[in-house]
Amino acid sequence: MRVNVEELNLKDKPVVINRVAKVVKGGKRFSFSALVVVGDGDGWVGVGKGKATEVPSAISKAVAHAKKNLIRIPLKSSTIPHEVHGYFGGEHIVLKPAKQGTGIIAGGAVRSLLEVAGAQNIVAKTLGRGNPFNAVRATIQGLSQLRDPHEIREMRRTAVGMED
Repeated sequence: MRVNVEELNLKDKPVVINRVAKVVKGGKRFSFSALVVVGDGDGWVGVGKGKATEVPSAISKAVAHAKKNLIRIPLKSSTIPHEVHGYFGGEHIVLKPAKQGTGIIAGGAVRSLLEVAGAQNIVAKTLGRGNPFNAVRATIQGLSQLRDPHEIREMRRTAVGMED
């Protein structure tokens, strides 16, 4: 699904910034790796990774990458419609809907992603090492499995209509 990024009011949030070193003949070359999540607070969310010799340029590269990888998640009254599990690498993320007033119960990287996505009542559990890069990717993988109840109803109607 193509979306015009300029139409969305996207907010970016750095999740983690690492200083990484490349060992060369003369010593070590240092650069910075940034993981950033962007979202409009209404269901659009994306994740990006950038690397540069300066922190601001690494963040701007990550934001540009995240804007290219936006996905739409269906929110049902500030939570998700059903429970999902996301997997990436050694990470396993469990996302459960929560009733009004619960808030976002999640750790570090997953919390940042859910905040910019616009989910306000959700329970998330990270099973694995907690590596922020893998945790965010597993969360995106889980959120991309979400289906809107209206969308499922329409799919079932068309499937029944085809049998007649």
